[in-house]
Amino acid sequence: MPGKTSCSEEPLQYLSGFGNEFCSEALPGALPVGQNNPQACPYGLYAEQVSGTAFTAPRRCNQRSWLYRIRPSVTHEPFHPLDFASEVFSGDFACALITPNQLRWRPFSVPSEAVDFVRGLFTVCGAGSPERKEGYAIHIYTASASMDNCCLGNADGDLLIVPQQGALRVTTEFGTMHVAPGEVCVVQRGLRLSVALAGGAARGYVLEVFGSHFSLPDLGPIGANGLAAARDFLTPVARFEERECDYTVLHKFNGQLFQAQQAFSPFNVVAWHGNYAPYKYDLARFCPLNAVAFDHPDPSVFTVLTCPSAIPGVATADFVVFPPRWTVAAHTFRPPYYHRNTMSEFMGLIRGAYEAKRDGFLPGGASLHMCMTPHGPDAATFERAVAIDGDAPEHLPCDTLAFMFEVSFTPRVMPAALASPHIDRAYYKCWAGLRSHFTRDPNPGAKAATGAAALPAATANGSVHDPGNVPYATAGPDENSEELATDAQER
Repeated sequence: MPGKTSCSEEPLQYLSGFGNEFCSEALPGALPVGQNNPQACPYGLYAEQVSGTAFTAPRRCNQRSWLYRIRPSVTHEPFHPLDFASEVFSGDFACALITPNQLRWRPFSVPSEAVDFVRGLFTVCGAGSPERKEGYAIHIYTASASMDNCCLGNADGDLLIVPQQGALRVTTEFGTMHVAPGEVCVVQRGLRLSVALAGGAARGYVLEVFGSHFSLPDLGPIGANGLAAARDFLTPVARFEERECDYTVLHKFNGQLFQAQQAFSPFNVVAWHGNYAPYKYDLARFCPLNAVAFDHPDPSVFTVLTCPSAIPGVATADFVVFPPRWTVAAHTFRPPYYHRNTMSEFMGLIRGAYEAKRDGFLPGGASLHMCMTPHGPDAATFERAVAIDGDAPEHLPCDTLAFMFEVSFTPRVMPAALASPHIDRAYYKCWAGLRSHFTRDPNPGAKAATGAAALPAATANGSVHDPGNVPYATAGPDENSEELATDAQER
């Protein structure tokens, strides 16, 4: 579908699948047949390759695309550094700070003046180095204006964008995506994007990874289905702008921002083919897995996308979502358990109330728990969770959607994030009400009501006595109880 403006409201089209070898053309016959770089391309276009991996990467993980454009991207004036970005949209953590404290931020304010997506990016924390192509950075964005005749190319890594307030219209060299709250999009290293606001204001989160690209996690014993399905990822079709204008190209390189001017829109790609292309995903299509007997599965079962590291089984970063779902595990403390993790956890809330902290953790806010820093439900959540009927299934609210960036490198926090007026300096107090429930009763939570289930009793030496290997014994009088007990001991 040829387009004249990047912000057109015409319906957008997409190609379905994750990591596919796609091809798309906005004009019939724009793609060369049988080769990538003919002596003369159809329509007088320029051929340009974008390589997302080394040329010699194994075929199964090699990523590249060929673009056929009206003018090549090399046609621009020299780049000059931008000073405004030194403390806001950064990849340099040399001056960042370390702290083992639990951190939480209230929702970041959307500026009243005109601020676009790039100038509204605020780096919270990160680790590693874009120069060494390892590590990540986590940002918050708040925007009140569209990027007008301006685009960003990020040479440092892939950008995973998570809108929380306000839909975005993300134009790339490959086409345009509409990304609303509840959806996410990924624009890979080096691909140019321009963000227009579909509403009056926008706020959200960005995970920038400096190393490998995002991929779908292996399912292992889960089997062939579940979590995020490959067919639900959508890549835009080719659409192009043919216009001469004074255009600003922003370029992020080794943690710094540069800008250059050129005389035409960079979104002039008439056709493209390859497997290195941006995509979006609707989180409502995520199929969560859960325990149906007792206890929690690890939160890794909620991973949507992962960015592998050089260590097998350890991700540079995982993008994890906690969607509405049934929770049915019996005799189980159902909120997220108290935890110390070798990974660090940055959490955000897109909408609703998070099950572990219904007060204080708000949509548009964030929390950060460092490597081995303890965290878990607040006092009110704990008291509520141990008092409910633990046998009755419950459904987590459909209007709630939380997520987590789980990262392996321990992050350093930017000074501006620690000094932010949005930081919650009383966060630690949410656990102050956790009182001792210690009792000499070995099973204080057992139900004594007739017909209610109870956990197996503990013997004097601490082992569990479970007659007949029955998971749960029946408490309360029963006219056949003596006979049943005799049968159980014989078995």
